Amino acid sequence: MKIRKNILVVAFLSVAAISAPASAQVAGIATADTAVAITRSKALGTAYQQIGEQYATVAQQLQAKRVEINNLNAQLDTNKDKELTQAELDVAIQAKNPLLTQIDAKQKELNTLQEPVFLAQLYAVEQIALKYDTAQQAVITAKKINVILAPDAFVWAPEAVDVTAAITAELDKAVPSVPITPPAGWRPSRQIGALYQQIQQLINAATQQAQAAAAQARPANPAAQPESR
Repeated sequence: MKIRKNILVVAFLSVAAISAPASAQVAGIATADTAVAITRSKALGTAYQQIGEQYATVAQQLQAKRVEINNLNAQLDTNKDKELTQAELDVAIQAKNPLLTQIDAKQKELNTLQEPVFLAQLYAVEQIALKYDTAQQAVITAKKINVILAPDAFVWAPEAVDVTAAITAELDKAVPSVPITPPAGWRPSRQIGALYQQIQQLINAATQQAQAAAAQARPANPAAQPESR
């Protein structure tokens, strides 16, 4: 868990490095990425770290459950190429292979274990998102912005039009921390669910980059390293 936690911290730092150009706008036109702004906020990084610590035992159970599911899937991999294809799955379905029932049951167990973690993360995202418009308006007023467009609305634009970093700075002022325990019966809106998916994609991409960097930095053959005297 310690290694995973360190990689997650690096991932948040990596996301914080995304789209962080000069904060001035051009001719009153600016662009901002809501998902990036929230992902880079200190409140979300702290909240995710707290959730990871609170659900550390659940994370271990989730990993064990994934291993069980992978082992069952491996038994359906008839050509043993370590890749379960749709054709192999169709064969199992037609044969009514009992392994499918076991996989389905374990997947439901996995989903049940994951639910409180997901809800805690979604709730944290919502609490920050509720302050986003206020933070954005503060940037609009301070920089005398007339129009803010999504990044994909530009074919090309100078980096100076991106005010995402400025909005994150305002979020850090407005919401330095957020609760991670949702009220009983709370469920996220569809909009928050979509925003959460974008944030998870950013974090996952940054995590993969951090893992790749860590793998490259690791000695190729530790056993071959000379012993320290």
